[in-house]
Amino acid sequence: MSRRRFLTALSGIGIEALWHPPSIWAADPVNTSSANLKVIALQVGAILEQHIATGYMPGAVALIGRGQKAELVGVGTMAHEGSQPMRRDSIFRIASMTKPITAAAAMMLVDEGALQLHEPIERWLPELARRRVLKRIGGPLHETVPANRPITLQDLLTFRCGLGVLMGPETYPIQQEISALKLVGFGPPDPASPLTPPEWLRRLSTLPLMAQPGEQWLYNTGSYILGVLLARVSGRSLPEFLQRRLFEPLQMVDTGFFVPEGKRARFTSAYRLEAGRPELYDAPASSAWNAAPAFPDAGAGLVSTADDFFVFANMLLTKGRARGRRLLSEASIAAMTTDQLTATQRLGGASILGDGRGWGLGMSVIHEMTAAGLPAGSYGWNGGLGTSWVTDPASGLIAILLTQTLFTSPAPPSVHQEIWRTVFSPSFL
Repeated sequence: MSRRRFLTALSGIGIEALWHPPSIWAADPVNTSSANLKVIALQVGAILEQHIATGYMPGAVALIGRGQKAELVGVGTMAHEGSQPMRRDSIFRIASMTKPITAAAAMMLVDEGALQLHEPIERWLPELARRRVLKRIGGPLHETVPANRPITLQDLLTFRCGLGVLMGPETYPIQQEISALKLVGFGPPDPASPLTPPEWLRRLSTLPLMAQPGEQWLYNTGSYILGVLLARVSGRSLPEFLQRRLFEPLQMVDTGFFVPEGKRARFTSAYRLEAGRPELYDAPASSAWNAAPAFPDAGAGLVSTADDFFVFANMLLTKGRARGRRLLSEASIAAMTTDQLTATQRLGGASILGDGRGWGLGMSVIHEMTAAGLPAGSYGWNGGLGTSWVTDPASGLIAILLTQTLFTSPAPPSVHQEIWRTVFSPSFL
């Protein structure tokens, strides 16, 4: 399947032209960032300016944090077509950076005993009981064998549930059936999908699995099933559950499945590259993210800000504690941030994961230093609509980059990789 940056007192509220100094804001006005973070932020700002100058993107927001201290970097404008400066609270479509948030919500239910990692999900989702599996991935849909075992919660979180994205052209019968059923979860996010969670699950249940449960790493679809599961177990809609259990306690005030009218002046435009030139992909005024979706996308549907996501990332880094309370157990954080895949599964998923990466629960885990300088033991994930996040527990550093330009492949664009090297492995420069 094809997949198409000193402080405010010194530099003002934002830049209005390409070569004005990038704006840097302290993430918490009470805490002053260390000199080291300021140096890194200036370097990050310079890199972002270079990529703006090429026309690759109109602007970006980056955050580099350690503990409760952080530097935010604002560069450029919110749209190629306008001159409104990028803001620290600009809202971006974070796409697959939604996945770790959904995973954290699931682990809250595990901590409470409402779910168990190795429990079959068919107790709550009977539509997915008695699964059958394709004899071969390119074979007819009727040529199946019984599943060796039920799908478990862990299978959803580790993307080993037997369903997911298949890279390459849509030539297999199962890919064609997915397209005919108009199922989200097998490609880019689509907030305009008319399918409700029950109808989506009903259609999904008509498909055979692509692989035996637990056997292969197949990207994406497990998070979508997980969102439906969380709603059923909690007795609330997924947006309400996430709002009550994560967004309110963490005070993630700008994170959700759509952008309310009163916040749209902060909503950035999104672009995709066509023959190397940016073309408008989603405009704030007409965005599909302007209304509550019929199907809340637990895999790629959220919008957020750098400040909001930093609070979430810092909660993971502090082993489940935030704002004086515990939200997740240390055991759950350890499970989420530990590679769960076998060497064979990592190899099978390398076209999406990339070299040196495995998968924990809802996020990527680095098991050996990557070419982009990400250290072993770090974790995070990317959003294909132009965002990325990495945390390194050893150094305590968190890096978040929010841009408006879609990835053109699973491999993150060079601007993301250059920022990672600058933050985590400056000796690589």
